[in-house]
Amino acid sequence: MLSRIVTIIVLVPLAVIIIALAVANRALVPFTLDPFNPGNPALTTQMPLFVFLFAALALGMIIGSVATWFRQGRYRRIARQRSHEVDRLRKAENANEPRSTAGTALTRHSG
Repeated sequence: MLSRIVTIIVLVPLAVIIIALAVANRALVPFTLDPFNPGNPALTTQMPLFVFLFAALALGMIIGSVATWFRQGRYRRIARQRSHEVDRLRKAENANEPRSTAGTALTRHSG
């Protein structure tokens, strides 16, 4: 319940800001990929400014996520190795345990 309230407190103002940004920046602006001939119609497109702003924001989030994922690869590898080691040790422990009956199982865990 608390997480739902916090989500509402964060997402509602964020949505209002995003909608206000989109409404305030709806004028068409040119975006060109040719720095030497900006008037080249083949490499120029016109869209509302908020489209470019949101695209830049999304691209930044994706690049940041990928960079974080690569930087944390070392820790994921260590966790995977340790998980395999724990599984191996559990299997070795289970293989070394003698087959016990119900009466010996109670005495084994009491000490």
